[in-house]
Amino acid sequence: MKSSSQAHGKYFLRSLHQEIDLYDRKLAYMAKYEVFASPADRELAEKKLLAKRATLEKEARELAAAGIEFNPAELPRSFRAATLPAEHA
Repeated sequence: MKSSSQAHGKYFLRSLHQEIDLYDRKLAYMAKYEVFASPADRELAEKKLLAKRATLEKEARELAAAGIEFNPAELPRSFRAATLPAEHA
């Protein structure tokens, strides 16, 4: 069985990025198309998705900071938008 340090390589980071991008798309879809019984229901659903996404984002950023290599083209769209101005400056 692999240790947790071996399991957290570049392919694990890529799958984290893909999952974060999925949550970004879910949030965008929910904001545009989902119908809820009340605004409180919408807030609750959004908070749940954001909490799950935040956990994944924290782990992905920690792995990237630890030096795990990744392809910038495979970053979630929300990460790319945050890094674009710095790259073009």
